[in-house]
Amino acid sequence: MEFAAAAQAFTDHLEKVRRLSPATVRAYRSDLRDLAQTVGELGVEEVSLETLRDWLWRATQRGDARSTLARRAAAARSFFSWAQEEEIIAHDPSLRLVAPKRGRTLPTIASQDAMTALLDAQRSAAATGEPDALRDHAVLELLYGAGIRVSELCGLDVDDLDLTRGTARVLGKGSKERVVPFGVPARDAVGAYLTRGRPVHMARGSRPSPALLLGARGGRIGPRAVYSLVARVLAPFVGADTVGPHALRHTAATHLLDGGADLRAVQEILGHASLGTTQIYTHVSAERLTATYRLAHPRA
Repeated sequence: MEFAAAAQAFTDHLEKVRRLSPATVRAYRSDLRDLAQTVGELGVEEVSLETLRDWLWRATQRGDARSTLARRAAAARSFFSWAQEEEIIAHDPSLRLVAPKRGRTLPTIASQDAMTALLDAQRSAAATGEPDALRDHAVLELLYGAGIRVSELCGLDVDDLDLTRGTARVLGKGSKERVVPFGVPARDAVGAYLTRGRPVHMARGSRPSPALLLGARGGRIGPRAVYSLVARVLAPFVGADTVGPHALRHTAATHLLDGGADLRAVQEILGHASLGTTQIYTHVSAERLTATYRLAHPRA
């Protein structure tokens, strides 16, 4: 099997068997396409460890970030391990391939006071009864109140919510379903949108939609619209030019830990497969605590 065909079979395996997220599959497909191009330029018949090292070196010369190099190396290792298991190749050339460790940066978060001010402003705007304002308030309350991903938010149907219990059934990465709680403010915002905003949006569409959150033409709201909303309303509160919905997820997780939530409980709420992913928020809390100490303690 030629390289391109094997790479396609591998990414099909990631998508249909391992059920990785579309974003991960796209990234791996792009990485292997780039590797195939390098192999062609080098004119080698068989990929070796030196070929892979040359590939990563070229990416370094292009100025690729350390996180990108780490992902490319992971993509190559996964691909060749799979190819060996499928007996497409006899030996795995990536066994000794290493890449720079990912540089871990602390996520952008908003303070509790900032979130209170932001959501109070959105509630005031929604009080006018304008359908878009009602929807936007529900969007922001759910992103922060439930700590869900933007893809999970956009995928919500009306039937996925239990307003009595204050829970939502979301479909996360790898098509894994989980139930997440949300508070009274989010429940009230969603309830107001369902009663006064969504029917107006529904009437604009050509056919009924099961989606909870609807766009201007009555169809399911998309991630791009949510990104635009969050960037517009959140950026002034965090002092960042570029900020998206994930900042509200980061903020929710950090505020949960600040409030004394158990790390494993936060892991369950966020839907993280690994506790290590959730632990980044303990570093955020520690840094915030240190900053407060330095500002307030006379002997700091």
